[in-house]
Amino acid sequence: MKNLRYPDFKQTSTHEGLWIEGPWIKAKVATMASGQTQSGGGLKSRVSDSLGNGENVSKPCQERRLKEALHLVELMVQQNIQAPISTYACLLKGCTRRKALAEGRRVHALIVQRGLDSNIILGNALVNMYAKCGSVLDARQVFDSMPEHDVFSWTTVISAYASHSQGEEAINLYQQMQQTGILPNRVSFVVVLKACARIPALKQGKQVHSDIIKSGFESDVIVGNTLVDMYAKCGCIERALLVFNNMHKRDVVSWNAMIAGYAQQSLVKEALGLYGNMKEECVQPNNVTYVVLLKACASVAALEIGKQLHSDIIKSGFESNVIIENALVDMYAKCGCIEDARQIFNNMHERDVVSLTAMIAGYAQQGLGKEALALYKQMKQEGVQPNSVTYVVLLKACASLAALEQGKQLHSDIIKSGFHSDVIVGNTLVDMYAKCLCLEDARRVFNNMHQRNVVSWNAMIAGYAQHGLGKDALALLERMQRENIKPNQVTYVSVLSACSHSGIVDKGRHLFDSMRRDHGVAPTMDHYACMVDLLGRAGRLADAEDFIVKMPIQPNAVVWMTLLGAARNHCHLEIGRRAFDCVVKLEPENAAAYVLLSNIYEAVGRRDEVAKLRKEMNDAGVKKVPGCSWIEVGNQVHAFVAGDASHPQSKEIRAELDRLVGLMKEVGYMPDLSFVLHDVDDEKKENALFGHSEKLAISFGLISTPPGTPIRIKKNLRICGDCHNATKIISKLVKREIIARDANRVHHFTDGFCSCGDYW
Repeated sequence: MKNLRYPDFKQTSTHEGLWIEGPWIKAKVATMASGQTQSGGGLKSRVSDSLGNGENVSKPCQERRLKEALHLVELMVQQNIQAPISTYACLLKGCTRRKALAEGRRVHALIVQRGLDSNIILGNALVNMYAKCGSVLDARQVFDSMPEHDVFSWTTVISAYASHSQGEEAINLYQQMQQTGILPNRVSFVVVLKACARIPALKQGKQVHSDIIKSGFESDVIVGNTLVDMYAKCGCIERALLVFNNMHKRDVVSWNAMIAGYAQQSLVKEALGLYGNMKEECVQPNNVTYVVLLKACASVAALEIGKQLHSDIIKSGFESNVIIENALVDMYAKCGCIEDARQIFNNMHERDVVSLTAMIAGYAQQGLGKEALALYKQMKQEGVQPNSVTYVVLLKACASLAALEQGKQLHSDIIKSGFHSDVIVGNTLVDMYAKCLCLEDARRVFNNMHQRNVVSWNAMIAGYAQHGLGKDALALLERMQRENIKPNQVTYVSVLSACSHSGIVDKGRHLFDSMRRDHGVAPTMDHYACMVDLLGRAGRLADAEDFIVKMPIQPNAVVWMTLLGAARNHCHLEIGRRAFDCVVKLEPENAAAYVLLSNIYEAVGRRDEVAKLRKEMNDAGVKKVPGCSWIEVGNQVHAFVAGDASHPQSKEIRAELDRLVGLMKEVGYMPDLSFVLHDVDDEKKENALFGHSEKLAISFGLISTPPGTPIRIKKNLRICGDCHNATKIISKLVKREIIARDANRVHHFTDGFCSCGDYW
């Protein structure tokens, strides 16, 4: 197709645009092909004059008219007109700058066709072009085919591997370069140090440092900065500081590298101390300095320090820098000041995808999923294209709310945007579907993933565990090992949890014992808690308590709470009381511990002790966390708290609930008043039970969705025993599947039964 703006040639006298496919040019080419070369203004002469020195190729390359320049050189090759090496180098530079891989391959073909592929300058340029265009394999093939290499050749191919997260191969090539006798230059050292930092490879980094000293580059500020960085990223902060202190000259990059090193180790106090020293030495902080420090504050929720930094940023005139504004939004959000974060966000003169993602993440982290999804809608209306991080954050928000329909819509958007092949997005989709109580979709996404890592397998195994499918979780673990994916600590937490919820005791114990022995995975507190749960659920409470006593690490409140929960389920007062004492010693304000012990007292008929316990709880100022349940209807998430009457359809919900209670009582339902801690009469206790958030959410679901469709709810706490029993009866009465996700696991209620087997 003719480009009216850029013709192939212009007629010398009239300046009329001429195109290769035009009849005039074709005739001239045919004339030349038959040997009838015109003189003066003939085509060959004009092509040679205009292209022979490469200048007219360089100009369109610089003006981003790469295809035009490439077309001209291809014409030269067709007419057997020699072009200088600088012409091809210019084309390759243009391809590299624009990351134009297809055009780069065409230039490569021309170089081979002209017999210039043995030229070291063009070889280096080709390696660089392929590397920068994302094709490391092509870069390596060109490098291997080169008859000779110089330091630039080696450095370029090392950089290719380093920049594509293949640090080990980058280090291997660096070692091979030394074996050939070619001495590294400053860029070589910087590139290989960055590769060591990414892996991280401290031992190899130390060897490179030794080479730097021998080569006399230790005083080079750029090399010094990179040394400080790699050591910091390898977790060797002392060596990083030693290099930093010994640097003869330090610039803002040096200070930033050292500050970032402290920040990466969560040493915020030290990072800020260095920031103060930096200002004392009259080194002006830049946007990187402030971003690093703000991220450090965000990581440890250091709000007051973050506010002081904000003040310094304003004084330094950086407050309107979009990168710093994004970091401020992130810092305030992660420190729990979502309103401050939103104020900065609203006042930004320019907002990009990072700004919106930071604000969305802030909402999601604070449990404000509805606000996060609303901002995503605004983002689309403003025409800002989400990135993979945006989608990951939003999917997590949907998972926290059990917002399945909105999660499905996001999945559709992800496919349209081309991010469905991103492994992190895929992992989050698996997790979202599992937590939104749709395990089949989670399994489908997992099976269709083109690439899977250990996180992918963990997400699917955790999904099986949450749904009480222990055998499926174990089968997936075996499949994972067959595919040579090494399980990590998270894998074993999920598998042990799955064994616990499914009553697979012996296999679970074997897995725990083999973790360290056979796979080198050291047990953490979470693994010990899983084992206590496994034994406790199986009714082996004495074994569970003995297991805790013999733990090689000091048990935390979670471990003792796990034993207390098992004691409540099996009505074991003595062990329950001992576990309770240990919990409140570690966490005096743990309201759940009081609730569980109170349930045990009620179950064994010790109502006098219940009253004493309530008084203890009140005297200690312990407040029970209010139960909250969520249900998604009509692409909108509805939240209910215990006794809630604020919903617009509150009257209809209560009427439906009263109807259900009447039907349940007809088939033998008796409210379990032990799950009400308030010291009131039985009638008020019964009313309180009927106002539990999960009952309200289920009633709303029944009046708002078509008959026969599943009802999916999520609760922030463990579902209470009365609600569990009531939901079983409701599922049979209304002939609906009710799926509930509580703080412990997922319950599938169908025809009067629950998948947990009444043990959760």
